[in-house]
Amino acid sequence: MARKKIPKDRLIELHNRFNLLPVRHEERKRLVMEFAEIYGVSTNTVYRSLRELFKPKSLKRSDTGKPRQIDGRKMEMYCQTITAIKIRSMNKKGRHLSTQEAIRILEHGVNTPKGLVQAPNGLLAKSTVNYYLKRWGYNIASLSVEPVAVRFQANHSNECWQFDMSPSDMKKLAQWPDWIDQKNSRPVLMLYSVVDDRSGVAYQEYNAVYGEDAESALRFLFRAMSQKNIDGFPFQGIPEMIYMDNGPVAKSSVFKRVMYYLGIQIRCHLPKGKDGRRTTARAKGKVERPFRTTKEVHETLYHFHKPKDLEEANAWLQNHILRYNEKQHRKESHSRIDDWINKIPASGIRQMCPWDRFCTFAREPEKRKVGPDALIKISGVTYKVDHELADHVVVLWWGLFDDELFIEHNEKRFGPYKPSSGVIPLHKFRAHKKTKTEKRIDDVELLAQQISISSDILAKDSRSLESLLKKLPDDTIIQKFKDPDPFHEQTYPSPIAAKSAISKLIGKPLSKLSSDQMAIIDQQILKSLDKKQIKKMIDQYLIKKPNLRIVGGRTANDT
Repeated sequence: MARKKIPKDRLIELHNRFNLLPVRHEERKRLVMEFAEIYGVSTNTVYRSLRELFKPKSLKRSDTGKPRQIDGRKMEMYCQTITAIKIRSMNKKGRHLSTQEAIRILEHGVNTPKGLVQAPNGLLAKSTVNYYLKRWGYNIASLSVEPVAVRFQANHSNECWQFDMSPSDMKKLAQWPDWIDQKNSRPVLMLYSVVDDRSGVAYQEYNAVYGEDAESALRFLFRAMSQKNIDGFPFQGIPEMIYMDNGPVAKSSVFKRVMYYLGIQIRCHLPKGKDGRRTTARAKGKVERPFRTTKEVHETLYHFHKPKDLEEANAWLQNHILRYNEKQHRKESHSRIDDWINKIPASGIRQMCPWDRFCTFAREPEKRKVGPDALIKISGVTYKVDHELADHVVVLWWGLFDDELFIEHNEKRFGPYKPSSGVIPLHKFRAHKKTKTEKRIDDVELLAQQISISSDILAKDSRSLESLLKKLPDDTIIQKFKDPDPFHEQTYPSPIAAKSAISKLIGKPLSKLSSDQMAIIDQQILKSLDKKQIKKMIDQYLIKKPNLRIVGGRTANDT
């Protein structure tokens, strides 16, 4: 909207009337108020217009900004070439050739797609070139401006989660967990966080780690995706996609494999320099913002009360996160957790699997050679394997979260195996007189040391009753977890493998069973290859009938 202006002739008339009055006369104020009311402006605008009325204006030449000793198009071509020389010579630290050196190279000649560009000796001056580089936008500062960032937002809840970790400002705990070995290395108190891209709902935890590793990340994500026993916090489910940085966790083969089994797509931003001038490794604002809020709003209270251990720190952090999720959504008129509940997709929430099934997904293959005594040692733990594997190179499937070992050899799977053994003149000083400002600061610092607050602000859940009663709608669809069973622990890989297992369980070849028993086995295999159902069938029809015996390939009663 254009700013309203007072005509110059009326301003001159007002100025002349002012000259007829004393400086502090009341009539001046009345005239200004009348002008402001007539032209619909403020009194400050009237006074400012009067000051600028007789203010001298700077005059410029008609050829300002145009080179005088050379054609403008040719000068612009020289500036483009000089800038190209600077960009071509720039290293990763931003160092490049100076304007003077670029002019010297240009005077020798530079081959371009349009031909040889060569400036006459002594024509270009450093100051002149720098002037036009800045005026026309060819200087390095103008060219280093990045393209505009494009923001995105998911349409539904759990469609995209942003995941990241950040070192806590608390640095250390008074009491570390028992498994932490502080003698050999110093642990890091890391803050883990996932944020739903659509609603902004966050879930955070503290973890004591030695760096960014896949094991701690998988443990945190399992708890984030599982159902939580927290009133008014129904956040759960397996997301369709996780957006994260291209760090050690995203590069881990175990992490990728677990996300593949869960049906989660991993998206990482490109590293810097992979997309022209754009810094593609920009911070993920939706997950970085909760980090900053936690460190400024929550962790600053640790100056009054510090958590004694990891469990208490997570309990206090949970109260802060619950309050954070009750805050208003960045665009909508309701809270973040309400937006997550309202934007659940029509297909529902994908339920997370139990912990024991999750552990089976986190297995990593490793080639090792079994000893001649059928023993294999991993991280100081000795395992006794089958004798047929002795002195062979096998593939170990080692789980991150369990103590069982699986072995694969010649496309045959062995295990699980349990550990067979345990894991191995300055003598004078005169202080200056403090000023009043320093004394005030000392008083405030002394007060800061003396004040205290109740620990209930950290430990007590201060949410309203309405927030505690929030839950998922009754018509919300919960999709049961679809177990991929990658290691065939619950089902047999083929009917032949199932029959071979049945033969081992009953202790005799299937050819000695009756036709009725074989019909039962075939019917069960066609119905399902589930190990539990097949075991139940064996117990019911093949083992728990003592009155049936095999006679010449046929069954007869023991009468």
